[in-house]
Amino acid sequence: MNSLRSTVDESVKNLRGAGFGAVRELVSRSYLRYARTLESDEMFDADWDVLVVLDACRADLWDEVAGDHGLPTGESRISPGGTSTEWLSTVFGPRSADELGDVGYVTANPYSASHVDHDDFAFVEEVWRDGWDDDVGTTRPRQVTAAAVHAARTRDADRLVVHYMQPHFPSLADDRDDGIALDDFGEESLSVWEDFRFGNRSYDDVWAAYRANLEIVLEDVELLLSNLDGDRVVITADHGNAMGEHGIFGHAAGIALPELRTVPWSVTTATDEGTYDPVEAGDLVDGDGAVDADVASRLEQLGYR
Repeated sequence: MNSLRSTVDESVKNLRGAGFGAVRELVSRSYLRYARTLESDEMFDADWDVLVVLDACRADLWDEVAGDHGLPTGESRISPGGTSTEWLSTVFGPRSADELGDVGYVTANPYSASHVDHDDFAFVEEVWRDGWDDDVGTTRPRQVTAAAVHAARTRDADRLVVHYMQPHFPSLADDRDDGIALDDFGEESLSVWEDFRFGNRSYDDVWAAYRANLEIVLEDVELLLSNLDGDRVVITADHGNAMGEHGIFGHAAGIALPELRTVPWSVTTATDEGTYDPVEAGDLVDGDGAVDADVASRLEQLGYR
């Protein structure tokens, strides 16, 4: 009942700017939530030493870009979640401390504060707490790479999860994408999904910014793969983004939309060649003595409210 009310409330709110489009979105969300299902693939128990999670990366976007970076394309999985919270709760939530005790988690996603039991993991490095860049409203990928390389070399864990925030908007290549809430319409720039929904930005424009954001993070993924060891590294995503399919934009939980839930599953290897020292480069963020970040404000900058 609460999920239905949430769906209705969100769509009614969109009526202010989207008109009939919001009605279509309400019908689509209701159908895809209650009348359709997608069988998700196992991610935690899959075979990997290092799991690189690219936040909000569609499989077709990956296939369009990743080959230029020497990374395998063409394989995908159905994610168990349509949002980061749904993915975290499904992938890590049911696991016991014994299962998670040999897993390290390095993350730029602020939902680690509320949807990850830190005590169960070998360690959790929340890069977003001290590596957040207020000028762009997200954590840049180099902070994640630095923390992951340092952790791989100095921390004790058999498996490592590295969670980048890109290509999730805001796009580091486009300063229009600031994730402002709809309530601020008229005072500040709209978030990319609201602009797209209301017709202020085209599909091609949004896709180009989305693609550019993936290009940026893949430069760091390449650096990561040459500075840690992993016999089997899997690059995937927690979810994708709807680009207007069935009147849906961005991402939402509990929706059986293939474009939203189909994510890359790129299997490769990693070898620590020692070409990057995050300490010498000055990229490693030292959180000792720092004040905890305001979780709510960081999520709002990412477009959550």
